[in-house]
Amino acid sequence: MPELPEVETVRRGLIPAMEGARIVRVTAHRGDLRFPLQQDFAARLDGRKVTGLGRRAKYLLADLDSGDVLLMHLGMSGSFRVMLDGHGKTPGAFHHRRNESRTHDHVVFEMENGAVIAFNDPRRFGYMKIVARADLEGEAFLKALGPEPLGNAFDAAMLAQACKGKKTSLKAALLDQRVVAGLGNIYVCEALFRSRLSPKRQASTLANRSGAPTEHAVRLVSAIRTVLNAAIEAGGSSLRDHRQTSGELGYFQHSFQVYDREGEPCRTRGCRGTVKRFTQNGRSTFWCPSCQK
Repeated sequence: MPELPEVETVRRGLIPAMEGARIVRVTAHRGDLRFPLQQDFAARLDGRKVTGLGRRAKYLLADLDSGDVLLMHLGMSGSFRVMLDGHGKTPGAFHHRRNESRTHDHVVFEMENGAVIAFNDPRRFGYMKIVARADLEGEAFLKALGPEPLGNAFDAAMLAQACKGKKTSLKAALLDQRVVAGLGNIYVCEALFRSRLSPKRQASTLANRSGAPTEHAVRLVSAIRTVLNAAIEAGGSSLRDHRQTSGELGYFQHSFQVYDREGEPCRTRGCRGTVKRFTQNGRSTFWCPSCQK
């Protein structure tokens, strides 16, 4: 599933074609994706202007001049292809080729500026929903989300408070979208490695007895910000299906320090350890037992 940097890359790729443009027509080639589309889905979008294109965690949010917001999630295999002047581009950035079969173009947006934007999703785990802007904070998909890891509200003090008293592992806590929104397996592994913290460490160790952040929390927040910003700059990690709207592949995977490097020497200077992999909460965890404590 695309993680925060990949979704942000897609958002940036869609902006030139979608933001500030009016939707001439929406065609839904089927009545459902992961969930059924609303019966008035196309009618509420036809003729509306996209006034802004934002992101919340792994969700894309298209603000409309009607006061509605189009909530979009890529799911496991979803992507957008932007066609303009006979040329198609797919915002995102990933290692394996994106599905290009038009059979899986489930929702198509025709824009007043001439762009045609197709949402392609072979597995149909993605979804779209129209929500009134006034109701957005109470939307089921969004209301339980924690702070954005790149936002001002996310700092060592906030993370320490969220993890205070937690008996779960540090990795499990970071993957909990209620603690911090948008982090996924890849970037949690990378951030833990860069902060030299074990994924097995108890989450509560980020706070001292009074609830104030420990040095571990300070290092971890810095590492999370660093790895996410670097991944966004690189255009994503090019894993599995994800691809940019430009059709180009991302290259942050070449900067991985630990993820998918099982059996390789640790890249920490002076460390003679070897990268190991184990299954944690149903996901592969990559780490160096020698320098991550």
